[in-house]
Amino acid sequence: MPNNKSKPGPSRMSVYLYIPNIIGYIRILLNCYAFAICFSSKRLFAALYFLSFVCDAVDGWCARKFNQASTFGAVLDMVTDRISTACLLVILSQVYRPSLVFLSLLALDIASHWLQMYSSFLVGKASHKDVRDSSNWLFKLYYGNRMFMGYCCVACEVLYIALFLISSKHTENLMDVVVTTLKQGSPLSLLVAISLLGCSIKQVINIIQMKTAADACVLYDTEKKQKR
Repeated sequence: MPNNKSKPGPSRMSVYLYIPNIIGYIRILLNCYAFAICFSSKRLFAALYFLSFVCDAVDGWCARKFNQASTFGAVLDMVTDRISTACLLVILSQVYRPSLVFLSLLALDIASHWLQMYSSFLVGKASHKDVRDSSNWLFKLYYGNRMFMGYCCVACEVLYIALFLISSKHTENLMDVVVTTLKQGSPLSLLVAISLLGCSIKQVINIIQMKTAADACVLYDTEKKQKR
């Protein structure tokens, strides 16, 4: 006689204990300690912060390797990424002038990702990275090519960390520090230049993402009213 019992799904607790989600909790702890000692030990802060960033790629690999992808894990990753980057941008806004540069980057980062996440689930997409219906080639390239997306994301974080490490006081002019560093012709200059390029592309993509997500929300509203 055939067995009609369906295979039981994972329990709530087992999802919380997925390997990639445990890595996500470790990332949070690393960031908490890193920011606690950021001004007393800049190099240790940079190492811990970057390690947490690397773990973001590791937990994604584990999710695919062990078939433990979850909505909770995806949200945990995004929240951890956005909060850690936001905290670093807030610190940079206290170190450099004009501080509005970093506060604007913070607002753009949160707004674009929140809108993208919300609009994706609004139209029934399984992931906010599903942009196959977008007409913008740069936006599709970013989410469709892991290496390009990785370069832009790493460039942003490396640039922010480098700016924090090379700051010597709390009232430095951002442009003066960047120009002086680029003129040195050192390995640090090359690193800052490469990171600045990737970070600039990432900000352009954030603007495109915010506009695309806003358009999706507006389209949803108009179609909903037309059905009434």
